[in-house]
Amino acid sequence: MLPETGRAADLAFLLVVAAAYAQAVLVGWDAFTLWQFLGATLAVLAYGALSAHWVQVRLQRSTLVLQLLYFVIQAALAATVITLFGASGFIGLIVLPLASQAVLFLPTPWPVFGFTLALGAVLLPIAWTGGWQAILQVGLAYLAGLVFVALFTQVALDERRANQEAQRLTRELQEANLQLRRYAAQVEELATTKERNRLAREIHDSLGHYLTVVNVQLEAARLTCETDPQRALQSLAQAQAMTREGLAEVRRSVASLRQPATEGRPLAERIARLVEESQAHGLALEFSVSGELPPLSPQAELTLFRAAQEGLTNVRRHAKASHATLILDCSGTQSVRLSLVDNGGGAAQPQDGFGLLGLRERVQLLGGAMHTVTEPGAGFSLEVELPR
Repeated sequence: MLPETGRAADLAFLLVVAAAYAQAVLVGWDAFTLWQFLGATLAVLAYGALSAHWVQVRLQRSTLVLQLLYFVIQAALAATVITLFGASGFIGLIVLPLASQAVLFLPTPWPVFGFTLALGAVLLPIAWTGGWQAILQVGLAYLAGLVFVALFTQVALDERRANQEAQRLTRELQEANLQLRRYAAQVEELATTKERNRLAREIHDSLGHYLTVVNVQLEAARLTCETDPQRALQSLAQAQAMTREGLAEVRRSVASLRQPATEGRPLAERIARLVEESQAHGLALEFSVSGELPPLSPQAELTLFRAAQEGLTNVRRHAKASHATLILDCSGTQSVRLSLVDNGGGAAQPQDGFGLLGLRERVQLLGGAMHTVTEPGAGFSLEVELPR
């Protein structure tokens, strides 16, 4: 219970007691003896003072035993006051705050105990002074008043608890929103890092290959420009052709940054274009599709496309192969597999360059696997497998 509630209940208690006491004195003044008046007054003062003191103690988390003892003492004092005043006027109203305090401060089910004591404190003196007939005439009215006060207090208490719960939930929601903003900032940072890595892969997979080939051709032209001008011109022509292809690839990469890199065409058709480009450079290349290509995410299609592009570029640049086979296998029920095998020179200790490293990252992000196999004189094999 908050201090504000305790002070409000204390003030209401004292006002009700003072009003009931004043009304009883004014109505029955002529009928009181001096000792009767003094005894009732002392009992009322003790009743009010104990209430004020107990409310403060209750706010300091007093024990249940002390709380119940308080209600027993207050009920006895109230009964004494009512008996001494002879149920004059509405002196019985002094028990109404007890019913309210029982609801406010006692844990369930003990409010019933406090309510019963308050009811007994008013009914027993009425029965003592006026008999049981007086209980039927007046007691029922006090009973209704006590019930009304208890119910009204319970409603007010429920409303206050609901407000406190709403405030607690509001604070939790504010904390949750703050945490969400922190998480959003972290996600944004991770997304930025991921996008940087993706852009790095795109630059290497597209423009990097062409610039490497152009550099090789220009170096060949520089070395042969004096001894073999015709060959130098051929190297320059090839460098120019690769430059045009690189520019076209840059345009495709820019388009892929604006939208998913599907280019509006089926994956098999896009890979077929890569095959045609490789065949135009003199590579004997066979391409086949096994099964029906299932619906794939744009990221999965881009990864398979980049795998074919990286593999074919490596065959043209490093393998010194005369023949290669590219297969897009869609017949599996769990995965889609792309494999590229050439008859080039191979390598004793295969190492992933930037292109294969970027490709492996792409595959792993999609939960797939990438395998490379090579031996000297046995060619090079690249296999990428993605879940359907």
